[in-house]
Parts: sequence; C-alpha cells; structure tokens
Amino acid sequence: MSNRSLNLDDTLYEYLLTHSLREHREQIALREATRSHPRAGMQISPEQGQFMALLVKLLGARRTLEIGVFTGYSALSVALALPADGRILACDISEEYTRIGRPYWERAGVAHKIDLRLAPALETLDAELAAGAAGRYDFAFIDADKTGYASYVERCLQLLRPGGLIAIDNVLWSGAVARPARDEDTRALQALNERLHGDERIDLSMLPVGDGLTLARKR
Repeated sequence: MSNRSLNLDDTLYEYLLTHSLREHREQIALREATRSHPRAGMQISPEQGQFMALLVKLLGARRTLEIGVFTGYSALSVALALPADGRILACDISEEYTRIGRPYWERAGVAHKIDLRLAPALETLDAELAAGAAGRYDFAFIDADKTGYASYVERCLQLLRPGGLIAIDNVLWSGAVARPARDEDTRALQALNERLHGDERIDLSMLPVGDGLTLARKR
C-alpha cells in the first residue's frame, strides 16, 4: 500500500497523459501556441485542465470565475465542460496575453461562454458583489498574482454558493513554500496555506497536481 503520492518521472508522466488525457483539438493547438511564449511556465498542465473540467461537471456548475487567464487554456478547458448556458467571468489585466487564446475559444465554439474583463480582478469581483451576485457562482479558479491570492479567496467565498468550489493554483510553488521564504510571493502563499488549513468556512484538500492545487469547498 502506498502511503504518499508518487514522484512522476518523465516516463510515468507520459504514461499518465497517454492513458488519461482527452483534449479538444483547440486545446492542443493552444498549448502548442503557448509553448514558445516567454512565460509559457504560467500555463497550467493539461491534466490539471482536465481535472478541473471534471470537477465543473461533477458540480453541475453553470456560473464560474477565473482570476488569471494568461493565454486562455484554463478558460477553454472549463468552458468546454460547461453546459450551453454556462458562463465564465474571466479576470485578467493583459490584452497581450489574453488575445492569444481568443481565436481558439472561437474555433472551439465556446467564446460566447467566456466574459473576459480586462481590469484589476478585485475591481471586477467587488463590482459583482455590489451588483448582488453573492452566492450565485458555483466554481472559481485562482491563478494570478500570488500576493493577491488572499483577497481573491475572500471575494470568491462571498460570490460562491454553499457547496461551491475554489481551485487555487501554485500552492506548492515548486517546493519553495516548505522552505524559509526569500520573496513576497512565497511568503504570501505560505500565509495563505496556513490560513486555509485553519479556516472553518471550508472543506479543504491540497493536491500535488501541477505546481500544487488547493481545493476549498464552501460549507
């Protein structure tokens, strides 16, 4: 019996992808288009995108949030999993990065599901709260500036319905969170991980998926 998660070498990782991954052709194309980008490391792994799509389907989600879009692979993955009337409120500040993904959203037939707001995410989330959207969302994905994570989580907890789920990326930060912090991003993630561990408002699981993925279910 295994008592800890497997350490995936390249051979085993390739086996995992070969025997699990099911991607739309536009997901594959967008990943390839992002591969040569100077900040390609910001893109989530394909198995993480597939996992989040499964979570969205299990939740029966229709209204979702995304904080941090980059070139749009995660939004595409979630949009493909949503029903015809499903919507993503996608928050980012970069026209340069997000415009890369838009043609792939269009060709995949899901662009109408993605409401991209180019503005600081807290402004967009606070505007939703002011408009009476508290408790109306089913799922949120956070993958943006690490020092903003704590504030994003708080807004998402207000916007999610009971039973709604937040997925938080990069919570293991290539292992840096387990060592003395040398930068603000690491300190912010360490503080967030500590806070969430003791937060009685949520059910919690931190998973060694990608660069670490925390799932927080609103009670």
